[in-house]
Amino acid sequence: MTLQTSSAVIGVALAAIAYGAWCGGFLADRLDASRLLVPALLLAAGATALTLPVVRWAGEFLRGAAASGVLLLAMLALFVPAALLAAVTPLVIKLQLSDLSRTGTVVGRLSGVGTVGGITATLATGFVFVAALPNTVIVLGLAGLLAAAGIGMAVYLGAGRATLGRLGGCAAMLGVAGAGLTAVAPAACDVETAYHCARIAADPAREGGRTLWLNAAEHSYVDINDPTYLKFEYVQTIGSLLDVVAPAGTPVDTLHLGAGGLTLPGYLAATRPDSRSRVLEIDGRLLALDRATLPVPADLETWTGDARLGVGAEPAGAWSVVVGDAFVDLAVPWHLTTREFVTQVRRVLRPGGVYALNVIDAPRGGFVRAEAATLRSVFGHVAVVAAGARPLTDDYAPVDQLLGR
Repeated sequence: MTLQTSSAVIGVALAAIAYGAWCGGFLADRLDASRLLVPALLLAAGATALTLPVVRWAGEFLRGAAASGVLLLAMLALFVPAALLAAVTPLVIKLQLSDLSRTGTVVGRLSGVGTVGGITATLATGFVFVAALPNTVIVLGLAGLLAAAGIGMAVYLGAGRATLGRLGGCAAMLGVAGAGLTAVAPAACDVETAYHCARIAADPAREGGRTLWLNAAEHSYVDINDPTYLKFEYVQTIGSLLDVVAPAGTPVDTLHLGAGGLTLPGYLAATRPDSRSRVLEIDGRLLALDRATLPVPADLETWTGDARLGVGAEPAGAWSVVVGDAFVDLAVPWHLTTREFVTQVRRVLRPGGVYALNVIDAPRGGFVRAEAATLRSVFGHVAVVAAGARPLTDDYAPVDQLLGR
């Protein structure tokens, strides 16, 4: 979900494709390509099946290693299966080149088929598979398809029954090994959603404390015995703001962008029982995890979908407070930071309403300055509260008042 992760995955995959294609071509000219093709597919199936346990064990070991760890983990996960699959293409070309006068046709056709396959797989994965299936199912399913392709190729090339039996046994062993190692590998998630690896961990230092982890980020904290307890400083700040807007006991209608662990809806329900809270959350499985493991106000309203669409569908002047706490990993989704979106937030607020936005930025504060300027172009009053950082100056983002706890 970060620039470093995407760069590492793409770079390692391209390096593996280049190395695998070179090695496949080298071997195709020196050995019988028909005898190499089936092993390449079955070995790729096994390497794919082992991807999940490799990522889970290595990921635990490399947790917190930043950019170097991301690159190393991508290499451990991707390089071997991608290189083995890349070696298939030159082997197939070698088998197809019975007539040198058709070299261009054969190479061009296989290149075109491979490109169309890559595009189809990319679109199907991004738009269908990831949205509908856990990554575990996708990866193990791919391993199964590769094993089936290897056995099918053996049949096509005329392998005997004994050979097919051995190949089938090898494929089954690889599948069982991959699935078994995946089952005993460290599980980083309680729920694997289309957006997050989510888990809720007990706090050994506080009896009722529960921490929601999304991927590698400590996202929310809830005390199931005391919903008024706010651990994180930014939540305390927003809680203080709510206390100013509506003193304890005074109902306040609040629209929450992002669910997290539903800390603030629980806080409002405990301190202002007649308040109305509505949560817009794109990840329905995260909401299901919250409802299954955390105390959720009985009258909490939830809507599953993109917050920008949800805010756009809200009636004008419906809310006293809007809380922006939606994140993709450690960044606010960019389409929730634009002037157009902030204008929609302003539209759904009542006169005197407040928009409380939580942001994370690098130490230089470039994003915070830009977002403060965006807010200032829509709202008449903007206050910036920075914890442990140099305050923004009026040169970057005019601040009318600073609200402390």
